[in-house]
Order: sequence, then C-alpha cells, then structure tokens
Amino acid sequence: FTFGSSGSLSNVIAGLVLTYMRAFKIGDRVKIGEVTGDIIEKSLLVTRIRTIKNEIISVPNSNVMSSHTINYSSDAADKGLIMHTTVTIGYDVPWKNMHQALIDAALRTEHLLQDPKPFVLQTSLEDFYVAYQINAYTKEPNKQATIYSQLHQNIQNCCNEAGIEILSPHYRAARDGNMTTIPASYLDKDYSA
Repeated sequence: FTFGSSGSLSNVIAGLVLTYMRAFKIGDRVKIGEVTGDIIEKSLLVTRIRTIKNEIISVPNSNVMSSHTINYSSDAADKGLIMHTTVTIGYDVPWKNMHQALIDAALRTEHLLQDPKPFVLQTSLEDFYVAYQINAYTKEPNKQATIYSQLHQNIQNCCNEAGIEILSPHYRAARDGNMTTIPASYLDKDYSA
C-alpha cells in the first residue's frame, strides 16, 4: 500500500501546491514540458490540456511541478503577448526594405495589434544571410497557430510585392538567365529573365 500510493500522494501534494501557486487557470494557453495547449481541467491528481490538434493530454501534477511552465495567457490581456518569427535574407537586400516588408506583413495579420507597433530585430549576421525577427503583439494567445500561419503568408506576399526573394541558405541562384523565384503575378509586365 505504501509503495503503491507514493506516486498518487506526490500528485496530490503537487496538485495542492499548484492550486495555491496559481501558475495557470482553466482556459489559459500554456506549455508544460513539451505539451502546448489550453488548460481544461485541474484536479488533485492531473492537469488536462487540450492541444491545438484537439487532443486531450493528462499530465500528472508531479510532472507539472517538476517541469517548467510557460503561461501565454497570464499577461496577454493587459500587456499583450509578443509573437515572433525569423526570416533569413541575403546581404544583397537592403535591411530597411526588409524591415518595412516584415512590419507591413505584421500589420496585415489578423489578431496582431497595430499599437504597440510591430518591430524588427536583426538577431544575427551569418556568413551568407541576415536573420530578421519580426515581433508583434497580440491579445489572442489561444489563436497562435492561426496567427503564425497568416503572418507567414503575409511575409511571403509582402516580400514578393517588394521584390525580395526569400531564399534558404542552401539555395543557389545563378543569374545567368534564370528566372527569379518571385511568382510571375508579382513581377512587372516587362520583366524578362
């Protein structure tokens, strides 16, 4: 009985501690260990999370206590949650043009706030490219997957409109007559390779 109840007892104690810590509440978007989703139940033994793929995951409270917890919702209503993504672009593109394209993309994205204004950080200068990180605020942390998807679509569109090719570091572009990678619908009518 002693050995069998030790796991349950540790979960109960962890459940009591979590209740008084107030690390999260029902409905919060959290990441506990490797699990990301919305809290749907807190009991003495387990915490249940609904993932963005609608899976229900039960995490023993002792595991919740022993791993780090990220709460995306706790300050989102007041201060906003900063969502960010990184794009790597070659040195041939002027950084001011890239900053503007990324800010325009964020401003077009539903659920990203226009105030405070989105901002860009240049996070590294690599051998072949610059890493640009767009940062924008949202008050909708539970819609992260949709926001990121729309933001990435808008980044592609804004870069195409500005004539900026998004090339991976391993992409080789030979400009000896080859077409640009920008879709033809974004190119000038008189463009020729």
